[in-house]
Amino acid sequence: MRFISWNVNGFRAVLKKGFEDYFNLADGDFFCLQETKMQEGQADFHPEGYYEYYSYAEKKGYSGTAVFAKREALSFTTGIHGKHNDEGRVITLEYPEFYLVCCYVPNAQPELKRIDYRMEFEDDMREYLNELDSKKPVVYCGDLNVAHEEIDLKNPGPNRGKAGFSDQERGKMTELLGSGFTDTFRKLHPDETGVYSWWSYRFNARANNAGWRIDYFIVSERLTNKIHRASIETQVLGSDHCPVVLELDL
Repeated sequence: MRFISWNVNGFRAVLKKGFEDYFNLADGDFFCLQETKMQEGQADFHPEGYYEYYSYAEKKGYSGTAVFAKREALSFTTGIHGKHNDEGRVITLEYPEFYLVCCYVPNAQPELKRIDYRMEFEDDMREYLNELDSKKPVVYCGDLNVAHEEIDLKNPGPNRGKAGFSDQERGKMTELLGSGFTDTFRKLHPDETGVYSWWSYRFNARANNAGWRIDYFIVSERLTNKIHRASIETQVLGSDHCPVVLELDL
């Protein structure tokens, strides 16, 4: 079963940059998007053979998530138990074998201006994922807006303490993984360096591969032995992020 996740940094924009070609070539069973930056009906994309699930932010042109799935979900919810729903950041699809959670985690912002909300979101999400995990396994994916370890970004030294690489955000990822979840890419590639999923638009960062790995597939530990492949599609353009891929033997 093939899962794909991509922060497209504007779905309407990436549709003009070859998104449909990649979508068709990638042939995912589940294709999860973050930062769609749109409202209902603003994107003309209806792939044959897929069910469409969206969550929209109240603020126009901001945040938002979407999932295209070859299988119809048993249930579809947004937010976290009614919280964190105004920015369209979370979609949960329930299937007989697992839950799929697509998430765009809030950015802590320069000088960590939004770190308190980020910490609240992280705690609520961890509690939510563990609640789901008590019922059936979870596949959690998206732009989680944190480089967990020094190996996950090109320049850890000067970025230490900044948004996405603060002790607080890294600590919350450690807590999540310690509560019964696995970072699938690191499980298969524990020592691999220089593979990132986001590059700033400034300073020729992508050309210099001065990137961060902040896009993840995280799964319940009991799915670890079912991980067939976990990859980062660095060659795919169209956004400041690239897609990440997970294949599970389900």
